[in-house]
Amino acid sequence: MIYREYGKTGKIVSAVGFGGMRFDLSKSNEENAELVRYASSKGINYFDTAPGYCENRSEKIFGIAFKDMPQDFYVSTKGMPTEYDTKEKAKTAVKRSLEKLGVDKINFYHVWCLRKMSHYDLAMKPGGQYEGLLECKEEGLIDHIVCSSHQPGHEVKKILQAGKFEGVLLGVNVLNFPYRWDGVVSAYDSGYGVVAMNPLAGGAIPKHEKELSFLGMKGETPTEAALRFNIASPQITVTLNGFTTKEQIDMACRIADEGTTFTEKDLEKIKNHLGENMNAVCTGCGYCWDCPMKIPVPAYMQFYNDKQMFGKSEEEMKKELKRIREWGFLAVRKGSAKDCIKCGKCEEACTQHLPIIKRLEEIAEWEKSIEK
Repeated sequence: MIYREYGKTGKIVSAVGFGGMRFDLSKSNEENAELVRYASSKGINYFDTAPGYCENRSEKIFGIAFKDMPQDFYVSTKGMPTEYDTKEKAKTAVKRSLEKLGVDKINFYHVWCLRKMSHYDLAMKPGGQYEGLLECKEEGLIDHIVCSSHQPGHEVKKILQAGKFEGVLLGVNVLNFPYRWDGVVSAYDSGYGVVAMNPLAGGAIPKHEKELSFLGMKGETPTEAALRFNIASPQITVTLNGFTTKEQIDMACRIADEGTTFTEKDLEKIKNHLGENMNAVCTGCGYCWDCPMKIPVPAYMQFYNDKQMFGKSEEEMKKELKRIREWGFLAVRKGSAKDCIKCGKCEEACTQHLPIIKRLEEIAEWEKSIEK
């Protein structure tokens, strides 16, 4: 395992982190906790979660695991300024997370899901979330206040320059790095801890290994190459992985042991292969799930990735849409793309600012043609 100092905090963290967003919910909390313990035994010491992850089970799963783990691990969780918009709400949220996690303090607490500057301003208002987190820090309930951002690089830079945080969580991977890397380097050069989420582009890379074969060296799968890109990059402190199996943990840890950084020549080769649309690939965060018309927006956006990533034709997209509507992940949908009322709730929640409504309109036309 590679270990790095998290910014200027003095904490030495594993380059591979356990992201608690993708536990196998068909398994019990105890079974999932055993996976966390296995990760700890492999040298992973950074564990990231949030209220609401995995149908509100994630923090509880970690809490079960932590009871039987060595004390040399670090806990990260989060709170949205839009939800905890007063210091009292923020403090209550911290204490609720502490109780679920079963720990005395949270090492890294994120002002979560900053998608625009108004979210940052909301967190920073007098009597707001940040003020509550500062009081929690003074009381020894939090070690470090950090942020999670889905903003353009220049906005991330502006927030970090204000000096309120000690680290930042960003979505960066081998597909979108040409558009995100400036923010990573700026944070790293300024002495902040940099944690990367979505190293596999929300599962898009494993799903399309044949098309993405150019990513890897000889004998290396695109999935392995994508993990190596993040884990071996010195500018990235921790790469979060949403593990569901021991084999996935083994792969990430092996890459941390053996992986080498990509050279400038490697990166140029990848850039030449990548289309301009890679920055708009849905990473599957799922925040757009709460559609008032019961449209499975995250599923539709994952499907749309095939067009975004590989420029598939309209006929190819219709054929795949017909298949997944009958046999795949859209078979049990309660709402369809045509039911969209353009309320904008999904786009407000989208961490990547994707034109979801426009994409749903396009998909609705495809659905209309295959239903004839």
